[in-house]
Amino acid sequence: MGGVDLIPLVDEGLGNAAYLVDLGDGRALVVDVSLDLRGAWRAARGHGLTLAFAADTHLHADFVSGARQLAATEGARVLASAEGHREFAHTGLRDGDEVDLGGLRLRALATPGHTDEHLSFLLLDGSTPLGVFTGGSLLVGAAARTDLVAPERTEELARRQYASLRRLTTLPDDVAVWPTHGAGSFCTAPPDTRRTSTIGREKETNPLLRLDDEDAFVAALVGSLGSFPPYFHRLPEVNRRGPAVLGGAPELSTMDPAAVRALLAEGAWLVDVRPVAEFAAGHVPGAVSIPLRPAFASWLGWLVPPDVPVVIVRGADQDPAEIAWAAAKIAYTTLVGELAGGLPAWRAAGGATSSTALVGPERVGRAPVLDIRQAAEYAAGHVPGARHLELGELPARTGELPREPVVVMCGHGERAMGAASVLERAGHRNVAVLAGGPADWVRATGRSLEVGG
Repeated sequence: MGGVDLIPLVDEGLGNAAYLVDLGDGRALVVDVSLDLRGAWRAARGHGLTLAFAADTHLHADFVSGARQLAATEGARVLASAEGHREFAHTGLRDGDEVDLGGLRLRALATPGHTDEHLSFLLLDGSTPLGVFTGGSLLVGAAARTDLVAPERTEELARRQYASLRRLTTLPDDVAVWPTHGAGSFCTAPPDTRRTSTIGREKETNPLLRLDDEDAFVAALVGSLGSFPPYFHRLPEVNRRGPAVLGGAPELSTMDPAAVRALLAEGAWLVDVRPVAEFAAGHVPGAVSIPLRPAFASWLGWLVPPDVPVVIVRGADQDPAEIAWAAAKIAYTTLVGELAGGLPAWRAAGGATSSTALVGPERVGRAPVLDIRQAAEYAAGHVPGARHLELGELPARTGELPREPVVVMCGHGERAMGAASVLERAGHRNVAVLAGGPADWVRATGRSLEVGG
C-alpha cells in the first residue's frame, strides 16, 4: 500500500481508521489511534513490532486518543501539533517540521479547517513522498466538517479547509491518502466509500475538489453538515488536557438486583444492550435500549448524560469487555457495573418488567408514525405523513410529542427501539416499533416513499 507496510485499524462503529506503519527496524508508528488499543496491540504483536511513535493529526472530538496511554505503557513518543497546547509530554510540531522515524521521515503540514491546529503528516522515504495522513482534512470523496470548534466559526473554518485541501492537491498524484474519518463517521464522510485513496484519484473524483470557487466549496461543505453527538463538544478538551492513563482494561463489576434497584432510586440510568427483540419482549421499566453493535458507543454518548451512574443489562452471550471499551473510548467513566444474571435475575428477585410492541409494516398507518433517522435519511425517502425527529434530539424534546399511540421507525429497528425506550422513560405509553425500515414497508405495501424534508 503506497510502498510502505501500513495496516489500517478500522473502528466500524465510529467510522474511523487509525494506521500502524512498520518502520522496518522492529518499531512502528501509529496515527490517530483511540484509547481502545486492542487492535493496535494485536497488529504490533503479530508483526513483532514495538509501538515507538504515536501521532495525532488533531484534537479528536469523536474518540479519546490512545497516544498518552501508549506513552505511559509503551514509552511511545507522542507527535502532535504545538498549536494544540496539550498538557502532557509530547513533541510539538509546526508546519514543515520533520521527525526522523529511523529511515522514514514524517513531515508536518498545517491543514486547518476541521480544527484550528490540524496537521496532516506526510510520510517520506528519503525525498520520495509515500502517503499523507490527512486526518480530518481531505477525506475520500469529501472533507471533514468545520462546525465542531464553534458554530459561529463554521464558515471561517470551511474557508480554511478549502485552502488546506488545495495545498494537499499540490502533492504528486501517486501519493496515498490515508484519512482518519471514513464512512459512518459523524465527522462527515459519504457512505460506502473506500477508506484510502490517492491524491490523483481525489482530484478526479472528489466533488469538493472539483469546485474551484471558494464560495461554492463553502456552500457545498456547510450544506452537507448533519447533526453529531453531544460528546463531540467535550472530547477535544479531554484530549488536550490528557486522557487519564488506564491501569488495566476497563471492566464491568457485577451488582445484584437489590444494589441496582437502590442505584436507580438515586438517579442512575439503566442501559439495556440486548438485541431489539429481547428488549421488546421484556425489560426493566425506564431502561434505555442501546443494542450492542458497532455503533453502540455513539448512541451511548448521544442518549445518556455523561455525568450519571450507568448500570448495564446484557445477554449472557454478550461480551462485557466490548461494552466497557466502547464507553471508555468516548470518556464515559460512570459505568458502575452490570446487573448480575441479567433480566432473569431481576425477575427472580421480584423486579417489575415492561414490554414494547414490535410490529410489522401492516401496522404502519393505523397509528401516527415517528421516523427518528438522520435528516438526510428521512429526506431520501420516508413513509408518507411520517413525523420526523432525529433520535439524538428526542431526549430533550419528548414533551413536544403528543401522548398517543405511535409507531416508531428507523432503518432496521435498533434506533427505533432506542427512541421507544426514551419515550417510555418519559411517560409515553402505547409505543410500538416497526420491525424493519422503509424498504420493508415498501415491499409489504407496494406503495412509494415520500421524498424531501
